[in-house]
Amino acid sequence: MGRYTGPNCKLCRREGMKLFLKGDRCFTPKCAIERHNLPPGQTGGMRPMRRRMSEYAVQLREKQKVRRAYGLMERQFRRYFRLAEKSAGLTGGNLLQILESRLDNVVYRMGFAMSRKQARQLVTHRHFRVNGKPVKSPSCLMELGDEITVRPASNDLDIFVIAQERASDIGRPAWVSVDVEKKSGKVTALPERDQVDVVVNEQLIVEYYSR
Repeated sequence: MGRYTGPNCKLCRREGMKLFLKGDRCFTPKCAIERHNLPPGQTGGMRPMRRRMSEYAVQLREKQKVRRAYGLMERQFRRYFRLAEKSAGLTGGNLLQILESRLDNVVYRMGFAMSRKQARQLVTHRHFRVNGKPVKSPSCLMELGDEITVRPASNDLDIFVIAQERASDIGRPAWVSVDVEKKSGKVTALPERDQVDVVVNEQLIVEYYSR
């Protein structure tokens, strides 16, 4: 599956807000959106004031914002929406719960990585085990009670020490528990709507795909 390999700050500027695609580095003064919150492109700062966005454009931007924050391609994001649509409950809430339950996101939320992008790379390099079994698919959906551990051969990597120190500063969501000494974590509950760290109006995404 193809992946976006361009500048992360360009995506943030396009959506007009920080998507926190680079972990702690998003808080530095060098962050492009901190210096000039303008659309990307050579003439981004010279563009005339745009007309008011249409209803469709607002829905599209909301969908793109969430898709980019979780690092997904359109086909995969659409598949998650169809899965959320078939599940009981509110479609928008179901979609966010599915996105939060991805292995790469859970690894990031537990504090084993500085960003979702970094978490995805660590998973594909087989640094983690789920319920004792090695897993290399970042899209694997975690369930209640699943345990994630760093494989023994990777325990001494500095990246996990740095990431855990950052996680201790900013905190972890209540739906996961982490044993820092054992470098393991467990999904203790399903993520609730107010525990999603991406600022999103999920109803706009539902309306976008329901056209």
